[in-house]
Amino acid sequence: MDTVTARGVVAAAAGLSGAGGVLAAFNRATVRQLGAVATSVIEPVTVCVPARDEADRLPALIADLRAQRGLSRMRVLILDDDSTDGTYQAAVAAVDGDERFTIVTIETAPRAGWTGKTAACARLAEIAGVTTGSEPPAGVLIFLDADVRLGPGAIAAAVGELRRSGAALVVPWPYQRAESLAEALVQPLLCWSWATTLPVRLTNHSLRPTTAVSCGQFLVFDAKAYRAVGGHAAVAADVTEDLALARALRRAGKRTALVGAGRVASTRMYRSATDLDAGYSRWLWSAYGSPGGSAAVGAAAALGYWLPPLAAVLGHGTVRRLGVLGYATAVGGRILARSLESGGTPTPADLLAALAHPLSIAAYLRLSIRSHRLHHAGELTWKGRPIAARAG
Repeated sequence: MDTVTARGVVAAAAGLSGAGGVLAAFNRATVRQLGAVATSVIEPVTVCVPARDEADRLPALIADLRAQRGLSRMRVLILDDDSTDGTYQAAVAAVDGDERFTIVTIETAPRAGWTGKTAACARLAEIAGVTTGSEPPAGVLIFLDADVRLGPGAIAAAVGELRRSGAALVVPWPYQRAESLAEALVQPLLCWSWATTLPVRLTNHSLRPTTAVSCGQFLVFDAKAYRAVGGHAAVAADVTEDLALARALRRAGKRTALVGAGRVASTRMYRSATDLDAGYSRWLWSAYGSPGGSAAVGAAAALGYWLPPLAAVLGHGTVRRLGVLGYATAVGGRILARSLESGGTPTPADLLAALAHPLSIAAYLRLSIRSHRLHHAGELTWKGRPIAARAG
C-alpha cells in the first residue's frame, strides 16, 4: 500500500471513530437522565418480574421494590419460571407478607414457538389483566429483570417520564456494572453501541423501527399501548423480544423513548466470563438481521477501532497523526458513553477499559462469531433451555 492510499484509509478510519465520538458527546449532553426526584404517582402501576433460577439475586430486587416511594397503587407480580434453585422460597421469604406482592410459579417449559422469557412475560401480563378482559387496561405496566437494583424513587421517576414524554414505551437504561476483566471489556459496549451511532434525542421522536433502542432489563409501558400491539405474545419467538416490542410499537405509530437511568438503576448481568459468553452468544446472531449484516458491522468496527491505534504505533508522519487522532476519539467516545450510562463521572476502571477499546472490539467480534456458529449448529441454550428463535 502506497503512502497516499494508506493516508486515505487511515483518514477514513479516523473519521469513523471521530463521528462516533461526536455522537457520544451529543448524547451525553442531551439524553434525559432519570433522577431521584420527589414524584407522586396516583395511577395503577403493575411491576412484573420473570425469574428463572434467581434465588440469589431476586431477594435484593424485592427489597428495592418494597422500598419504593411515591406510588400509592403499586402491585408486584413475580413469576417463578420452573426454577430449580429455590427461587420461589427465596421470593416468599423476601416478600415477608407484603400484600402488594403476588408470587406465582409455573412448572412447565414454554410451548413450541416461544422463548422462555417471552412466555413468562406474556403470562405475567395475563395475570395482571392487561391482555385479558373486555375493558381497556389502565395505568402502567413495567417489566424488570431480577438482577436490576433500584433506588427508592426509580419506579415513580420512570412512570413520570413515561407520562411527561407521551411515549408508549420508555426504556430506562440501567448502569451496567462490570466487576471482572471480561465484564469491563464487554459490558460498556452495550451503551456505547447506540451512544456512538444514534442521535437519541432525535430518534426518541422518530417512528422508524430501525432506530429503536430497547433494554429488557427495565421496560415501562403504557398498558393500553402494550395491549394494542399484542404484548409479548406478538413477539413470542423473537430472541430479542425487548427490541421486537419497541419496533412493533413504532410500526403501530406509537413512540418509544430511551432515557438514562444510571443514577437510579443498575445491574450486573453476568458474574463470570463463562456467563458472559453464554449470555451474548444467546442473541448476538440476531443483532444485525443476518450473518452478512453482522460481518459488515464487524468490518466497520475493525476499520474504525483497530486501524487507528495500529497506525499510531506503526505509521509515520501524517499516517501516525491520523492514527493517534482516531484512537483518541474512540477512547473519548467510550468514556462519554460510560458517563452517559452512569449519569456521572467514569471511574478509573472505566478509563482503563476505554484505553483498551480495541481489545473490547476483539472480544465483541469473537462473541459474534461464536453466536453465529452456535446458532447455525442449533446448539444455543439459555438457563438449561434450547433456543430456537428468530431475530427481532
